[in-house]
Amino acid sequence: MKRIKISTVLKEATIGQELLVKGWVRAFRSNRFIQLNDGSTINNLQAVVEFENFNEEVLKKISIGASVGLTGKIVESQGAGQRIELQVSAIEIIGKADADDVQKTVMQPKRHSLEFLREQAHLRFRTNVFGAVFRIRHAVSFAIHQFFNDKGFYYLHTPIITGSDAEGAGEMFHVTNFDLDNIPKDKEGKIDFSEDFFGKAVNLTVSGQLEAELGALALGQVYTFGPTFRAENSHTSRHLAEFWMVEPEVAFNDIHDNMDLAEDMLKYICDYVMKNCADDLAFLNEREKTEQASKPANERNELGLIERLQFVTTNDFKRMTYTEAVDVLMNSSHYKKKKFKYDVNWGTDLQSEHERYLVEKEFKRPVIITDYPASFKAFYMRANDNCEPGKETVAAMDILFPGIGEMVGGSQREERYDVLKQKCADFGVNEEEIWWYLESRKFGTVPHAGFGLGFERMVMFVTGMSNIRDVIPFPRTPGSAEF
Repeated sequence: MKRIKISTVLKEATIGQELLVKGWVRAFRSNRFIQLNDGSTINNLQAVVEFENFNEEVLKKISIGASVGLTGKIVESQGAGQRIELQVSAIEIIGKADADDVQKTVMQPKRHSLEFLREQAHLRFRTNVFGAVFRIRHAVSFAIHQFFNDKGFYYLHTPIITGSDAEGAGEMFHVTNFDLDNIPKDKEGKIDFSEDFFGKAVNLTVSGQLEAELGALALGQVYTFGPTFRAENSHTSRHLAEFWMVEPEVAFNDIHDNMDLAEDMLKYICDYVMKNCADDLAFLNEREKTEQASKPANERNELGLIERLQFVTTNDFKRMTYTEAVDVLMNSSHYKKKKFKYDVNWGTDLQSEHERYLVEKEFKRPVIITDYPASFKAFYMRANDNCEPGKETVAAMDILFPGIGEMVGGSQREERYDVLKQKCADFGVNEEEIWWYLESRKFGTVPHAGFGLGFERMVMFVTGMSNIRDVIPFPRTPGSAEF
């Protein structure tokens, strides 16, 4: 008999149907009721075992964490909480689980801290929380690919190993084939990278954007979706050393087209998750309610998880310039009563508390801020024309969400060769490393724009998880690469 997934059984099985299911035991009560889960849904299938029909030695092997195959007939459930159950006629013990070992793990049937669950990342998939999180992570990934495919974008695989620093931050992991106990040096005593595998110093990428621009300038519209790396020694709940980025680039788009595309994408993702992950979302929504209830009133989210997703899908995003945003903040009662931890003034970047105030208090909708000061934005962002001296801005945009602040960052790219060349000099960007990027502006240059979405940040938003380490299967952080 062919195995049927539990999600299918719970949706489609009919009374009297004979079938085979396989999964892991979540509970075995009174040597009679098995709660079985195979990962296809957060919901368990209840299987009823009449113990007098089975060998006692077989029943002893059924324990939490064990994997079993159960054959039987679907009957109407006599208990509350489920429509149907499986009347078991045959049991196959696939893999045993020692009860003493289970007691030491996250599979023990009780509430565990997220920190403890991270220590056993190889097993945390078995819990309801992480089963829900990673099914939703898959859904978000699929929604992104479907969104861009339906709009005629081409998926471009950009290099993981690169000789350039797209962000100019310098916090990159070096890649080498050297014997670290015998690194060749040149006459000046410096590392001789000409002897290395690539003949030059290379790193793990922080972004696929620069290469994606080259694709867009031939294919029209492309997107990347790949791993990126940053060697930032940060232990906050928002940083990882290895994370995933979604980066579309579109020829002939300006900053306004860019905002339209990003807003459409974010709404599409939230809508897709609400439609396709209802059970997992409902579970995570209730989990968040329980957690929020234990927090001080001033630290609670004003909106529940599902309400925040609806907040995105049902509201047009408010669009305003950086200058307008600073004016709103400085004229707010929050600012005047000195409730902000960080000061607000033109020329400095907005902090998360400022961004959340604009979204959650002032406008009560997602906000897109444009035209930031050039001084703290990247070299590749297009310089705005007709700026007031000393207040030069670029055609940049950030999209701000409730509870999380910045969700998307992007810009219209600088397409003018002379301007881009000068900006490289101003920002200390080595032209020799990105000669190919500059040269792309010599052959039929056009206005173009793109943005970056931190994938894990998006998953945090749609799952309600507060730590980025809990939305990636095996987090890479300073001092930790355990699994």
